[in-house]
Amino acid sequence: MKEFLNEVAGQTLLRLVSRGSAIIAELLRLSAHVPAVFRLDDPAMQRKYGNILFDFKYLTNSDLYETRIEQSADLIDIDQEFRENHLEILRRFYLLFESIFKYIKDFRHYLQDLEAGVFIQLTLEIILMNGDGKQLMAESLYLYGVMLILLDSRIEGIVRERMLISYLRYKGQTELPHIDDVCMLCRSTGHSGLPGTSNAGGASSASSSSSSSSSSDKKGAKDKYPDDYFARFPVPAQVVSMVI
Repeated sequence: MKEFLNEVAGQTLLRLVSRGSAIIAELLRLSAHVPAVFRLDDPAMQRKYGNILFDFKYLTNSDLYETRIEQSADLIDIDQEFRENHLEILRRFYLLFESIFKYIKDFRHYLQDLEAGVFIQLTLEIILMNGDGKQLMAESLYLYGVMLILLDSRIEGIVRERMLISYLRYKGQTELPHIDDVCMLCRSTGHSGLPGTSNAGGASSASSSSSSSSSSDKKGAKDKYPDDYFARFPVPAQVVSMVI
């Protein structure tokens, strides 16, 4: 086999690993600056913003929530003020969440291309026999795991949901083509890695039932975490086994 890093397959995997490292760096930066308002753990913030910040239950009846805002001049003003003050930070968090989804999507697509023979004379087995290939494949898998664990431990599930719903409300679904998948990835697991916090309030992706997802996540948090979490966008078990 020619030098792997000079192959298209090697360059593609190298770029993926570089992206993964950049995503983790951004995750660490942003998670240190989560606006406290999204936690709603302060009574004053709860009173002011509790009627405009929603978790994924919003997705089951968005018209009801929007009507409540539209019928109150005070809520309209608060909502507009909140949008002006937080739209940019919401954009950055959304791009972070979306970048994690795109990472695993591209990694899985790479594995599918390998299986389909897109990279001439290369298979996963051959790549894993090459020193550089084995290292990059292991790093790609490792980085995905680190992203998911850091995401769930440093940005509470209820906060992720409120951020996503806020951004969806302000931008509109047509401008967010990956919103369903990003919601699936980021919905609350019911698990918290932060002392004194709880990731309660999970619901569903934009296309599934709030109650069933919440119930499933609570069970997963007790019995199957983080397996169920990783299974939202899994890497094929055979690939994981071969890399290990």
